[in-house]
Amino acid sequence: MKINPAEYKILVVDDVQSNVLLLKALLGREGFNIVYAMNGAEALEKVKIEHPDLVLLDVMMPDMDGFEVAGRLKVEPEQAEIPIIFLTALNDSASVVKGFQLGANDFISKPFRREELLIRVEHQLSLVDARRIILRQTEELRKTIAGRDKLYSVIAHDLRSPMASIKMLCNTIMMSIDPKAVPKDVFEMLEMTNRTAEEVFSLLDNLLKWTKSQLGKLSNVPQSVDVVGLVEGVIEVFNPIAESKSIVLALNSSVEFVNVIVDIEMIKSVVRNLLSNAIKFSHKDTTITIQVEIRNIPDSSDQEVVITVCDKGCGIKEEDQPKLLNEATHFTTFGTNSEEGSGLGLLLCKDFVSKNHGKLWFTSQEGVGSNFSFSLPMK
Repeated sequence: MKINPAEYKILVVDDVQSNVLLLKALLGREGFNIVYAMNGAEALEKVKIEHPDLVLLDVMMPDMDGFEVAGRLKVEPEQAEIPIIFLTALNDSASVVKGFQLGANDFISKPFRREELLIRVEHQLSLVDARRIILRQTEELRKTIAGRDKLYSVIAHDLRSPMASIKMLCNTIMMSIDPKAVPKDVFEMLEMTNRTAEEVFSLLDNLLKWTKSQLGKLSNVPQSVDVVGLVEGVIEVFNPIAESKSIVLALNSSVEFVNVIVDIEMIKSVVRNLLSNAIKFSHKDTTITIQVEIRNIPDSSDQEVVITVCDKGCGIKEEDQPKLLNEATHFTTFGTNSEEGSGLGLLLCKDFVSKNHGKLWFTSQEGVGSNFSFSLPMK
């Protein structure tokens, strides 16, 4: 990396004036800004005042040698990152090891050669320049991410409330209207409007929760809840949507009551998303089964409850399955009625299940259907 010498300040520390003058001449001729100190105490003061980018530090000095100066510099957070090159006539390995232990970045043996001096100085300053670029880009990225997350949160929050009202109005209209009382094409448009309202509201709800979760603003509030009752409640809400596609929702539970301690809203959101996806990707006149069962955890005396949503829909291509729960790929596809998804729902499910100490997995076969399962520990 080519550097501009005029942008860098070098502190030369040596108790021999002729050495200082030589270094000032060699480095100053290259365009570097040079400041100097004749002893260790003065060097520590100059670092505080001048804020150099590099220190060329003589080892053998009276009162306070270079090793002690380096040790003091490295314990100060604002000075610890300044690279140090020791100038020394000592060639024994013990001194070199001690220098590196104190935080030295390099050594130059006296008497030094001009070419070696310049190469070592430029190398250390190129590392300084690279570190500054990384810090600057990291800060820019942090601000970009913060702005993006704030935008997502504002959009989702401000749109969610009016969209909830639209969804409720559409649901009310669809429940109260007689299909025979309006033209067929009008009824189909009303159905499409109702379905779109459901999808948009679900997307906004997921977006708001996902943003809060990523920002660490979504707190986990564990409470005791009956999982079977929770699933029954979600099924009741989704029955009208399933009926619009002639789909039957069936609960198949091996137990009548299963008590777990979880964040209720998070787990409700998981069941809602899995059931919504199952409806979206199921064909008409099929059945979606929601299974609830208790299993023994392998190699443990504890048990877990497993909730599985089974559909007989279009399934997922084998090559697309690794993309499904991967944040980097953000995979999505269209439903059997061309319903559009965001791919965010499953990522949210994975995050929420993990926050409640469970696991999420799936099996799928293209053209046959999919089974999405998640487990929750029983305590």
